[in-house]
Amino acid sequence: MSEPTPVSGQPSKINAEVPHSARVWNVLLGGKDNYPVDRMAAEKILEIFPGMADIARHSRHMLARVVRYLAGEAGIDQFLDIGTGLPTADNTHEVAQRVNPACRIVYVDNDPLVLVHARALLVGSAEGATDYIQADVRDPEAIVQRAGATLDFTRPVALMLMGIMGLIQDDDQARLLVNRLMQALPSGSYLALYDGSDTDPAYVVAISRYNAASAAVPYTPRSPQQITRFFDGLTLVQPGVVSVTRWRPEPNPWGEAPEIACHGALAVKP
Repeated sequence: MSEPTPVSGQPSKINAEVPHSARVWNVLLGGKDNYPVDRMAAEKILEIFPGMADIARHSRHMLARVVRYLAGEAGIDQFLDIGTGLPTADNTHEVAQRVNPACRIVYVDNDPLVLVHARALLVGSAEGATDYIQADVRDPEAIVQRAGATLDFTRPVALMLMGIMGLIQDDDQARLLVNRLMQALPSGSYLALYDGSDTDPAYVVAISRYNAASAAVPYTPRSPQQITRFFDGLTLVQPGVVSVTRWRPEPNPWGEAPEIACHGALAVKP
């Protein structure tokens, strides 16, 4: 996530000289929508912590499992995906609309490069709707207002915050932002969230070195207990807050994985 962009203004200029978290993540997922500076940053992380590629893959796999559960068993047909990052395989709308073509999805990110690719690639089904707005998670009221053009906030919505809250360093501010977003959603809505955790010292060292060497927005791993606090006041769906590889695991291309330094959960608003 780049520096906050005024939600009513024009997209800011793409800076190809500074690594960007969305583009670095794209490198780790094997994507091509990135610049040499992003590939260098990813290489430095992998030199210190080769397991970062596993975190990228397995967290993405959890996202797909969560969305299938929501669109299927939970009967959710509206999704607000904030900090979506660059489009890759199995984006939220693709997974959701395979289950229910009438699903409506709004993507939110403040990176102009994401905006360019989203407009071209995030095309949903004819029965549903897929939209993109450029906005910052630090301005939840503006996000809700603009997303209301596509989503009906009188009915349950799934709020997706996958790997983004680590970009908000202050715990209190991060929890406040999540609370403000959830307050705008009716009973029966869901919060899906995961973030890097401090459970692997090598991962913490790699992120610390990346933050120190990069001009990008720093990322802050949190403990599983801190991540659990994001779900205060909500009812956790089993198995609760766990490593992403342990959240309702399914067969995947990489075989059974150990617990990794990325924890998350899904919870419903009473």
